[in-house]
Amino acid sequence: MRIAFAGTPAAAVPALRALAASDHEIVTVLTRPDAPVGRKRVLTPSPVKAEAEALGLPVREAARLRGEVLAELADLELDAVAVVAYGAIAGPRALATARLGWFNLHFSLLPEWRGAAPVQRALMAGQETSGLTVFRIDEGMDTGEVLLQRSLPLPAAEAGTVLEEYAHAGAGLLVEAFDALAAGAAVLRPQTGTASHAAKIDPAEGRLDFSAPAAEVLARYRGVSPAPGAWAELDGKRTKLGGLSAAAALPSAEPSLPRALSPGELVPSGGAGIIGTATEPVRIERIQPFGKPMMDVADFLRGRGPVRFDQPEHASAAAQESVTGGSAREEGSTTHDRAAQDAAPQDRGVQDSVAEDAAAEDTAVQHRTPKNLTAQAEEN
Repeated sequence: MRIAFAGTPAAAVPALRALAASDHEIVTVLTRPDAPVGRKRVLTPSPVKAEAEALGLPVREAARLRGEVLAELADLELDAVAVVAYGAIAGPRALATARLGWFNLHFSLLPEWRGAAPVQRALMAGQETSGLTVFRIDEGMDTGEVLLQRSLPLPAAEAGTVLEEYAHAGAGLLVEAFDALAAGAAVLRPQTGTASHAAKIDPAEGRLDFSAPAAEVLARYRGVSPAPGAWAELDGKRTKLGGLSAAAALPSAEPSLPRALSPGELVPSGGAGIIGTATEPVRIERIQPFGKPMMDVADFLRGRGPVRFDQPEHASAAAQESVTGGSAREEGSTTHDRAAQDAAPQDRGVQDSVAEDAAAEDTAVQHRTPKNLTAQAEEN
């Protein structure tokens, strides 16, 4: 088939490579324009643009799909468009440029986690499985008919690591979907099940509440890492945290340490540190105090007295109950999770934590889809 590829961040690169190596002809690559990156704001091409140029593919840059770029797409006589985290909204005129439609690779098992940050939200929810969906884009937000799905384990790892794994697995799934389209064997089915919304991660959601159980602390940490990043307040100042993992108990080789830590209390342990929560402590390896570079926790704690992270206001009651043996968790600690699921449907896209400086949105569109896809594919 004659196809176009639309994508921007690093998470889209494996799919571009896979399609370029397939039997399909990529006649153009759509990506967002060069953007300033890093503290020095150096104008930098998107990872997809860099890869497309390395593959010798023609590139069209467009922040919005309208005007001249639409005329160019129409002239290409496209059979289909593959979309992976492009970052622009396509309207009916854009979608009419492809005979069979536009097909999106989404990093969840739709209708679960529709929206900008499906992997991050699944991690924050403590899920152990998730998956991938290739669907034909329709007028809703990730509501189109499903072409292929694949269930995958959701490892207890940072979102950036999981996104990278899913991006490589999704590349093969997207090629499989386009092969089915070309062969006239594609079968579309409506989405079924309970829908949930994966709103873009707000930096404020990176704050860790140590009055929560350790499992919830670690789930939030994984979901916001590496971007926008996990943090807590120390003496009223935002402090970035890194390298958190489970630490079920204090090492018996360190009898000088207290047997129980209050929520937010940080002490040295095993060359790193451990922080008290409502249940067991969590291990931490790196810390970045306000105005200073990231450093090993052992170096930060050397020569210091007791260290205790400030607790969010809503967590104060829970923290007190945890110290006295009461409830480990208050209702307010789930505010961000509930806000994410209730967010307005205008928040459309896939947030890419592999590219740490930005989140790239998944395309959400409005168009009239052809009903008999198999018949149209056979015409090719």
